[in-house]
Order: sequence, then C-alpha cells, then structure tokens
Amino acid sequence: MQLFQHATRLLLAVVLISVLSACSKQAAPAMHFTDLKGNKVSLEQLKGKVVMVNFWATSCTTCVAEMPEMIKTYDKYHAQGLEYIAVAMSYDPPNYVLNFTETRQLPFMVTLDLEGKLAGSFGDVKLTPTTFVIDKQGNIIKKYVGAPEFSELHQLIEKQIAA
Repeated sequence: MQLFQHATRLLLAVVLISVLSACSKQAAPAMHFTDLKGNKVSLEQLKGKVVMVNFWATSCTTCVAEMPEMIKTYDKYHAQGLEYIAVAMSYDPPNYVLNFTETRQLPFMVTLDLEGKLAGSFGDVKLTPTTFVIDKQGNIIKKYVGAPEFSELHQLIEKQIAA
C-alpha cells in the first residue's frame, strides 16, 4: 500500500511538472543584428508577428537539405505575418554564407553570427539546425533541434498566426 501511495505521488509530481512547463513561456532574448542587406533588425521590432529563428551552417547537410522547405514555409506564411531569420553560425565562412544566400535566393533575413553572440543569447546553440518559433508576444513557444516535421511546424505557425 505504501509503495502504491509513493508511486501515485511521484506520478502526480511528474504530471504537475509537465503541466507547469507546458504553461510557462520563455521570453525570447533581446536580439539585435544586421542582415546581409545591411538592414538593422531587432526581435523587439518584430513583436506582433510570428518569428522563426534558424541557426544553421553551410557545412551542415541537414541545414542545406531543409532549406528548400524553409523557403516554402516562409513563402506560404510571410504575407500572413511570419518572419524568418536565418542565423549563420560563427564558424561558417561569410563568403560561403553569402554565396549560399545568393545562389539559393533565400527570401528571408540572413545574418552572420560572427562572434557567436546570437547563438549564446539563445542558450548557447551548438547543434545545427536549431530553430526557435516565437509567438507574437515575443515568447519562445517551440525549439526544434534537427529538421522539424514540417506538417507539425505549419500547424503551429497557423495556430500562432490566428491567435
């Protein structure tokens, strides 16, 4: 009987922690950058829009493979209020990033994280691709490490745009 009560309490604690963590929102860091076109942007300026921040590298095969789907996602939802920021990792040679951006005709903002400060501000991102989805209020609502399941990502974006 005592073992059952202990297991029940443990299960309730796990459920409570899960509920609380699902309800808590983490504010996105104050992110300021200049994109490859010379535009100065901050996440604060993008409040009121759903934002995806994708940390990637030209040497990352998964990043390169997911980029066409990221472009389609951006094209599909940008007019409805989605912004997308592709953050090239500090170890990625700037000329490679510029070449990739131009040859693939990336339609969204691309920035170089030359000193690793942007990756650091998002919890010291090391693995690529890592993508954060930020709601209209500026809260991180989802983090993907690796390529996202795009149908799930699209549902999340649609829900957030409609909110």
